[in-house]
Amino acid sequence: MALSAPIFFDDVRFYVEQLILLLALILEVIAFVHCLTQRGSAFQALGTLPKGAWAVILGVCGLLTFAGRSALGIFGLIGIAAAMIYLFDVRPGLRDIADGKGFW
Repeated sequence: MALSAPIFFDDVRFYVEQLILLLALILEVIAFVHCLTQRGSAFQALGTLPKGAWAVILGVCGLLTFAGRSALGIFGLIGIAAAMIYLFDVRPGLRDIADGKGFW
C-alpha cells in the first residue's frame, strides 16, 4: 500500500500540470488573437503600449510557454501574467473606445 502513493501522486501531478498548461495556452491565445483584431489607433488613444508591442509580447510569451511545456515555469508564469494584464486592463479600455463611451 505504501508503494502506491508515490505513483498516484505523480499521475495526479502530471494531469494537473497538463490541465494548467492547456488553460494557460488558451488564455494566451485568446489575448493574442484579440490583440491582432483591434485597431492600432485604439491602443494609442488608450495610452498604452502600441499594438505591435502587445502582439510581440503575447506571441513570444505564448511560444515560450508552448515550447517550455510548463505553465508553472518562469516563462509560463510571465506569459500568464502578460495575458491577464492585457485581458483585464487593456481589453476593457479598448472596448470602451470602440463603444464610444470613452474611459469613464
